[in-house]
Amino acid sequence: MKIVKLGTASARKSIAEMRQKLSFGTAVVTQDSRRKTMQVFGEDLSPIESVRRIVSDVRREGDEAVFRYTKLLDGFELTGKNFRVSPDEIAAAGREVSKGFLKAAQKAIERVRRFQERILEKDPPELSDGGRRLSVKLLPVRRVGVHVPGFSAVLPSSVIMTCVPAQVAGVKEIALCSPPNASGKVCAETLACCGMLGVEEVYRMGGAQAIAALALGTASVAKVDMVAGPGNLFTTLAKKEVFGEAAIDLLAGPSEVLVLADDSAQADVVAADLLAQAEHAPAAAFLVTPSAALARAVAAEVEKQLQGLSRRDRAAAVMEEYSLAIVTTTMEEAVELANDLAPEHLEIVTTQDDAMLSKIRSAGTVFVGGWTPTAAGDYIAGPSHTLPTGGTAKFASGLSANSFLRRMSIVRYDRTSLEKDREDIVTLAETEGLTAHAQSVRIRFRKGEAGDAK
Repeated sequence: MKIVKLGTASARKSIAEMRQKLSFGTAVVTQDSRRKTMQVFGEDLSPIESVRRIVSDVRREGDEAVFRYTKLLDGFELTGKNFRVSPDEIAAAGREVSKGFLKAAQKAIERVRRFQERILEKDPPELSDGGRRLSVKLLPVRRVGVHVPGFSAVLPSSVIMTCVPAQVAGVKEIALCSPPNASGKVCAETLACCGMLGVEEVYRMGGAQAIAALALGTASVAKVDMVAGPGNLFTTLAKKEVFGEAAIDLLAGPSEVLVLADDSAQADVVAADLLAQAEHAPAAAFLVTPSAALARAVAAEVEKQLQGLSRRDRAAAVMEEYSLAIVTTTMEEAVELANDLAPEHLEIVTTQDDAMLSKIRSAGTVFVGGWTPTAAGDYIAGPSHTLPTGGTAKFASGLSANSFLRRMSIVRYDRTSLEKDREDIVTLAETEGLTAHAQSVRIRFRKGEAGDAK
């Protein structure tokens, strides 16, 4: 883990390079992904070029393109018969997984549902001004496509963190997809979660081709109104590409964590939290602290703890290429840098956690205190773990039940209230040269016909 001092040329260069790596134009791309691109396309395409080609092919060829890319990228031969996961497979998965997993998943479902119900927006009270009445009706999206990752790691928790908020919002149709392994099997825990939530429409597909199939529709997959769920860079770029064909939840690319800490933090705990996100691979991990001693101790702990990880090689690559320990002069500098980086996950481990929290403006989710690991939010705390990445937390929010709601304004006038606004509407319309707009108001007050408008 590289350590830099904020304000130095080395720090400026390292931070600039990290920003470029994490941007959605040139974001985190593993060597495995680069090799796969060459194998699939026969040329060294950029991520966005690869995604545009896949989306274009799915738009033109539908199922056949999805089947072809699934074979090339996941190693499994899809057909019309095995494309959709059968109800029997979903039921069998529930019997296959451990009772411990089912218990933990049920607890997570209940926690997430309770939190999402608590924050769900309701129709606001009507604004009434005599005969002018204004209101807003909140309506759920009708049909949602949910992407559950399974390329570098299977993430059944994403079923809970995406589908439960959608269900709380009132979404009636959920089409879920997750990539198969080379034997055609979708993660049993993923399917078990689908069974627990009553999600019956499940497809063996993932990545950019799945996003395109959901947003555009194919012969086998009915078009959705919104695409949601996390994924890698290619999945995220595919969301950007299909936006407009369908809504998207947010840009949720490779995982990120930033630990904001002072010298009260325990180096082994900080290192463990950095590695917890690094093992997603691709991912990014930052430590921002005014304590050079903590930075050195954390770097040493990272090397020590890497040795015992099941995904050691992947996590080590992230800590080598996509991590920084940034030493600031003051905590104020550290907070300002954290806001500027706008990480997906932000941990605060200081002697003044609440004071630091009050200064945070940009983060997907904030985890406060040494007893609040990011992993709690990943699985069971309540807020969804589908969060903005790549600096987009400056303007985007994490997924919630409210993400699946549409706002429909409702306007009612009677004759008296329109007469009060009549001249102002006409003046504004004629100022813009829109005489038909003005006439649409005037015509309601024709001599002898006033009150006839319905």
